[in-house]
Amino acid sequence: MTRPARILLVDDEISIQRAVSPLLASRGYDVRVAGTGGQALSEFAEWAPDLVVLDLGLPDIEGAEVCRRMRERSAAPIIVLSARGAERDKVEALDRGADDYVTKPFGPEELLARIRTALRRVFQAGQPETGQIAAGDLLIDFDRRRVVRAGEAMRLTPKEFDLLALLARNAGRVLTHRVILKAIWGPNAVNQPEHLWVLVRQLRKKIEPDPAHPQYVQSEPWVGYRFGS
Repeated sequence: MTRPARILLVDDEISIQRAVSPLLASRGYDVRVAGTGGQALSEFAEWAPDLVVLDLGLPDIEGAEVCRRMRERSAAPIIVLSARGAERDKVEALDRGADDYVTKPFGPEELLARIRTALRRVFQAGQPETGQIAAGDLLIDFDRRRVVRAGEAMRLTPKEFDLLALLARNAGRVLTHRVILKAIWGPNAVNQPEHLWVLVRQLRKKIEPDPAHPQYVQSEPWVGYRFGS
């Protein structure tokens, strides 16, 4: 993209608007601000932002519902920025299509890092599919269903590869337990998280330099997993 990335900030708190909007503009982003869910949906439809930073506690429409409606229209990344830190709030927002969740109070550099990670997927979306993803010393070859770490081929089971491929194709995005279970085992497995826990443990033993401190398959406690590099 040659133009600045467009970011729609949706928050009814004036203090957040005054802090986050200039922060984003100072990093070269094109920023618009919406203080209600209705305004946010209008801006989203008319302006087509590349990324949305969304509060859940809006005065007119619940933020999770705004997220759902946006996701129906576009694949643009949605980062929830909210004071609600409960597990159920995170899971609901992520299940409705949010890509990430940052809890208030937050560090500006953390938010900027999450935005950069999400926008990388936007900028790379139009590039030809290479069939491979390289991260750290890990190479994932989707066409050959092959994984190499530091030059050594890893022997993964079909389910282990499916899990790694799912996370890698959504690098930086938090995928909830429910989303992963449905993708790997089907809709009848969404209430059987023990399958996922075992699979993650097996996968980490094979691909992580230090399984106790995962570099690639990272946990979002009580919510899900994300792929890191």
